[in-house]
Amino acid sequence: MTTTLDSQDPIAVAVTAAIRHGDLPALRHLLAEHPGLASAAIAETARPDCSGIRTLLHIATDWPGHFPNGAQVIAALVEAGADPDARFSGAHTETPLHWAASTDDVAAVDALVAAGADVEAPGAVIGDGTPLADACAFGQWRAAFRLVEHGAHVTFEEAASLGLIDRVRAWGTAGEPPTPEEVSSAFWCACHGGRLATAQYLYELGADPGRVGYGDKTPLDVAREQEATDVVEWLSGVAAKPVGDST
Repeated sequence: MTTTLDSQDPIAVAVTAAIRHGDLPALRHLLAEHPGLASAAIAETARPDCSGIRTLLHIATDWPGHFPNGAQVIAALVEAGADPDARFSGAHTETPLHWAASTDDVAAVDALVAAGADVEAPGAVIGDGTPLADACAFGQWRAAFRLVEHGAHVTFEEAASLGLIDRVRAWGTAGEPPTPEEVSSAFWCACHGGRLATAQYLYELGADPGRVGYGDKTPLDVAREQEATDVVEWLSGVAAKPVGDST
């Protein structure tokens, strides 16, 4: 039976501090002193913005991530019984790997995958998708590429976000090519990722440069946010022209 602690319980406060400070001796002492603590659930009561029940591995991968000795902390928790695929309970069901991906914490991603975390776990706040869906949506490119290296399945939109143009071309020339809506959506993602060559290819396939995507933003909006100067300059020229007008 899983133990649930209030986030203000002295044990929860102590273990949270040890995790966030990367204090391995203190963490190991607490885990040894309180059997079952590694798999405990922590009910957050002090943060209205993050209400719900999470695990110690979620605490180790919480925003902003990149905590000291993060990989070693994760390994110590898993060794003591923490489940690398445990779910947050609340507004979503993300795993610790979703959270590591969302903070671009490559060391945490590697440690969780080494511990057996499922790179294909659903539950992301972005369309109930995988950790890669979170990484791409939030522009956490280092974590996204590392997840691909770990064998994560890549969708058409994710390939566009990452500029994996060979994969994008394979979809574009498939027996059942993507629909115009899918092409325009992937185009938006390519601009979000600052992937000029991919965006140009998708434009040639008929993508709508004026498509409004997530956050009511256009491809030009998201390219500017990413400070993708080359994409911004190119879009500024084509956005005013009908698709397919090369003059």
